[in-house]
Amino acid sequence: MFSGKTEELIRRIKRAVYGKQVVQVFKPRLDNRYDETQVVSHSQLKLTSIPIERAEEIFHHLSPKTQVVGIDEVQFFGTEVVAVCEALANRGIRVIVAGLDQDYQGRPFEPMPQLLAIAEYVTKQLAICVVCGNPANRSQRLVDSGERVVVGAAGAYEARCRKCHRAEPTEATPPQTLDLFEH
Repeated sequence: MFSGKTEELIRRIKRAVYGKQVVQVFKPRLDNRYDETQVVSHSQLKLTSIPIERAEEIFHHLSPKTQVVGIDEVQFFGTEVVAVCEALANRGIRVIVAGLDQDYQGRPFEPMPQLLAIAEYVTKQLAICVVCGNPANRSQRLVDSGERVVVGAAGAYEARCRKCHRAEPTEATPPQTLDLFEH
């Protein structure tokens, strides 16, 4: 979280639009943190999208002219999204996805390992650790929950490096470190 994944997805989609390609963007209906229908980055960049419950719904919304499909927060769709992405790519559609590769405990977050394995290109975005300032590849959960998925942003999670990450939720770091994020 807070690494710019959604911003990068938006940037790549906008480049496809500038290139006059037909684009469709999807997001999990579950992710309504900033908007019900738009993909929104933490820095408030926005992109129109279609909210869906399951990855298979992409086929029901897909226009025959679509050349590029973007999917935000892909980890929320589970392993079925792998077959959907593969089928789209096999049709000649460029598929751009953004999502977390680790859960709050630092474990692989399915389906990202499978998507990483079949992707032609992979860009790993890193945040900045709010504790020490080093590159951060983990999300520290700050709220207590036994659920693997808790949708949240600033206040629920913060970026941590391997050294500063704890597998269990912790109290938030002192407020002066929160200025590292754009809210």
